[in-house]
Amino acid sequence: MRPPQGCRRRGVIAGTVTLCLAAGWALQTPGGVSLRVPQPNINATVAQNILLSVEYSCRGVATIEWKHVSSRGTTKIVEWKSGNYVNISTVYKDRVTVFENGSIQLLNVGVRDAGYYFVTVTEEYGTNIYGTIVVNVYEIIYEDLHFVAVFFAFLTGVSAILICFMWLCNKSLHLFQKTTHKLTASTTEEIELETIEC
Repeated sequence: MRPPQGCRRRGVIAGTVTLCLAAGWALQTPGGVSLRVPQPNINATVAQNILLSVEYSCRGVATIEWKHVSSRGTTKIVEWKSGNYVNISTVYKDRVTVFENGSIQLLNVGVRDAGYYFVTVTEEYGTNIYGTIVVNVYEIIYEDLHFVAVFFAFLTGVSAILICFMWLCNKSLHLFQKTTHKLTASTTEEIELETIEC
């Protein structure tokens, strides 16, 4: 299988083969280590949990290492040996979950978590294979929420005006009924007086 365009393949140098991965590519070294990155680009929003998914296979015991590279520098996230120890960096102590297939999950991501994530799978005989995942983290845009807040305030104002208008109508109706009742009562009294005088 040929590597994707723009990727370079170097020969074996001190037991190490460097390969770069693209979507859906599964690569294998002459030493028998293979690595697949199903989703090389991940878009996330702040406070979301993301899964950096990979699948590897090798003949012997493998060591998996993840690093984060951004404009701030390179940070080691975690390193573990399959079926053995797990060494998580103190910066990521409560934010990383590791999986046997080589994947990791990052919890509660922030803008600082954007960048390149490099995974290295090293076979016990020294053969390496590398994979890369690009993560973009976006802040939540509050323009839509601002529109909703303004619209809600507008509806509240209209509701208050309608309630006041209904209250005024109700008061006017009561006053009109009282006035009509008084007029009816005084007319009845006049008719009764006229009847008595007659």
